[in-house]
Amino acid sequence: MDEEIKQGPRMRRRSEACGKKQPGYGENAKVRNILAWVRDIGIAVVVALVLIQFVTPTIVDGSSMEPNLHDGDYLIMSKQSYGILGGEPEYGDVVVVHTHLKDEKNHEKLIIKRVIGLPGDEITIENGTVYVNGQAQDDSYTKDQVTNGIIEGLIVPEGSIFCLGDNRLNSKDSRAADVGCISEDDIVGKVVLRLLPLNKLGTIYNPYDEQE
Repeated sequence: MDEEIKQGPRMRRRSEACGKKQPGYGENAKVRNILAWVRDIGIAVVVALVLIQFVTPTIVDGSSMEPNLHDGDYLIMSKQSYGILGGEPEYGDVVVVHTHLKDEKNHEKLIIKRVIGLPGDEITIENGTVYVNGQAQDDSYTKDQVTNGIIEGLIVPEGSIFCLGDNRLNSKDSRAADVGCISEDDIVGKVVLRLLPLNKLGTIYNPYDEQE
């Protein structure tokens, strides 16, 4: 036999109130939902704009940084490492820089290279070896352990850096006359992290860290 559940006066009033549609209830709820949606979108846009000012993704195009970075690697670049954060380029940093080189669409190209020389450094390249201030550089991290080209006593100007690719035999970098030493104003950012491929997820290798 079914049993009837008895309700007291308070429960009956609550049930009756719930059963009645309050004037404007639906419209108010709709407005609240729209305002909440606008608020969430606004917060997302602000967060995205802030993030864009500090970090941005970039993808390696080509083989000039092999064997340490490969074509298609998905990287995260810090745009403020040398700006708001107050840092300066250091030996071994991997940087994305703006050049006057043109791509197939006649757009000025961005290239990714490693910092080898800092302002005031003397750069010499001879017999396959790079010398910075007269000291031969360890090139064991490069693809072929040899650097082609000849440079005699180049002094890196103030406010500039000298950059090379890790694949020295297949890299257009500061050795080329149409690239040369790169103004620090043309540094787009410092590469700080590799996201893809997942089996290589991690920070960017800096051979100079092992030399300290």
